[in-house]
Amino acid sequence: MHKPVQSLDPARQRLRAIGFMLMAVALFSGLDASAKFLATRAGLGMGQIVWSRFIVQFLLLLVLVPAFGIMSAKALFTANRPGLQLVRSVLMVGTTAFNFLALQYMRLDQTITIIFLAPLVVALLAGPLLGEWVGRRRIAAVLVGFVGVLVAVRPGLGVMHPAVLYAFAAMLVYALFMLLTRHMAEFDPPLVTLFYSMFVGTFAGIPFAIADWHAPPDMLSWALLGALGVLGGLGHWLFLHAYRLAPASAIAPFLYMQLLTMVAFGYAVFGDLPDFWTLAGASLIVASGVYLVHREHRLRLPSRAAFEQAGLIGEAPAMQEVFRAIGRL
Repeated sequence: MHKPVQSLDPARQRLRAIGFMLMAVALFSGLDASAKFLATRAGLGMGQIVWSRFIVQFLLLLVLVPAFGIMSAKALFTANRPGLQLVRSVLMVGTTAFNFLALQYMRLDQTITIIFLAPLVVALLAGPLLGEWVGRRRIAAVLVGFVGVLVAVRPGLGVMHPAVLYAFAAMLVYALFMLLTRHMAEFDPPLVTLFYSMFVGTFAGIPFAIADWHAPPDMLSWALLGALGVLGGLGHWLFLHAYRLAPASAIAPFLYMQLLTMVAFGYAVFGDLPDFWTLAGASLIVASGVYLVHREHRLRLPSRAAFEQAGLIGEAPAMQEVFRAIGRL
């Protein structure tokens, strides 16, 4: 778990953290917009797009880690739960692939609205899977979030592309990915976990990339293929650094600013604008997510005090870790 960095000026530190979060979500939106452009405008295969996203970040990781002397190559492969690391890595590849598939047919704002449901699903699954049961108020917030998705998608009214199923698959796999990320934090360092994700995504994706390879038609397409891993890697670094500077309760709500950056990229690149129902549904989901963060923060204060008085680790299990895990590795 990342601890907030000590500083003589907490207010300035918090502002820096918010700035890092806003830059991170903008980069994540750029990642999705680039993938959509490559699939719909450049005509590239989805297998090569997903693989390019992993291979570039994997190569950057191999170059930067030794340069900063953080870990040896052998240490990166050393995991206390290698089987779970492989499962988590497959989930990471799965959510990336499903999300990119959905982006071929749906607007950027539509896909992110459904992805925003993932923390709410985690709140429900954390009970049976991790023993972290939520109270009535948080269950009510989760239900409001689900209503928001129904408003945005409007099932049965014939206004949404069937690719919405890809978006829901990406969201559900993402929720499982976040839960497993929380669990793996107890056993392996974050860098090992990140390395496994990039390693599995790179080498497992090779046959799919070969089978689905199309020569990029121009230099812009080549540049965007290379940018996929850079956008994802830099965004993830900024995301995690934000959580080192400030508590989750202060910056997690700004994660939802990605809706605005998605709308901006959608309009600038594809000429898309969200409709009223998508915005209304997204507003309900965002409100639910922000309430969950606020509620967890209030409940966490007495829990943390009790843990510290008992001489235990000064953190109670809570949704805070979900928002640390939500960064797109």
